[in-house]
Amino acid sequence: MPNARSRPGLVLGAVAYDPKVVTIWEEIRAHIRSEGVPLDVVFFLSYEQQEDALVAGHIDVSWSSPLAHVRIQRRTEGRAIALAMRDTDRDVRSRVVVAATSPVRAVADLDGRRLAVGARDSAQARLLPLHLLAEAGLDLRGVTVVPHELDLGMHGDRPASERAILRAIADGNVDAGCVGEPLWIEELSAGRGGGAALRTIWTSPPYDHCVFDAAPAADPALCQAFAAALFAMSWDDPRHRRALELEGLHQWLPARDSGYAPLRAALARFPI
Repeated sequence: MPNARSRPGLVLGAVAYDPKVVTIWEEIRAHIRSEGVPLDVVFFLSYEQQEDALVAGHIDVSWSSPLAHVRIQRRTEGRAIALAMRDTDRDVRSRVVVAATSPVRAVADLDGRRLAVGARDSAQARLLPLHLLAEAGLDLRGVTVVPHELDLGMHGDRPASERAILRAIADGNVDAGCVGEPLWIEELSAGRGGGAALRTIWTSPPYDHCVFDAAPAADPALCQAFAAALFAMSWDDPRHRRALELEGLHQWLPARDSGYAPLRAALARFPI
């Protein structure tokens, strides 16, 4: 791939975890360009590919998962700049879910039980809940962790592993499972996820999720103009509404770093 810095404007990377990603970025790109910011979009099949491209300077900006963001910051020694995030990326939580009839009532009751988790690169369904459960006093050595290694490279963007966890709980194949709160709420709202057959026994402290990262060599003025164009998108504007709905937000907000401290601590405990 040619170096993005040889091209006019910005080149943004996004992971094609779902066909709707193309529609989302066609519409957001059109808006960004209408705000006077030249922008092209390149799609990747995994966050690892996208992360390598940003660090190498082949793209200027990446739409990063939380795991990719922490890795990018580490690989660039903090020189990459976080630009913006969704309102729904702030204060995300994970849950531990059990069958409604389960005797498991609290974190301490997980000792000696089977706990389903997501893929090894899922922040919300594995890394963060396991770390935060340990911080809450659970000795993980007494828990049988049952991984669901689905869609590696997607960093939990695809819901297959979390839906498999909910099915495993409902079918009695595990005693409890870790899922991200957004997926849990989505499943219940859609009448899936077992409904009244499942309940939550623990909700994690908050953490932050996806964020736009700019490469250290990206043009600062263009990056700031890109962020400003995002902030100009309005839920009340019908030209913007569909892209915002598809991307799962009401408003773009400035990025913040404080919400990634839990994931950094989780990666120190569970290096991947």
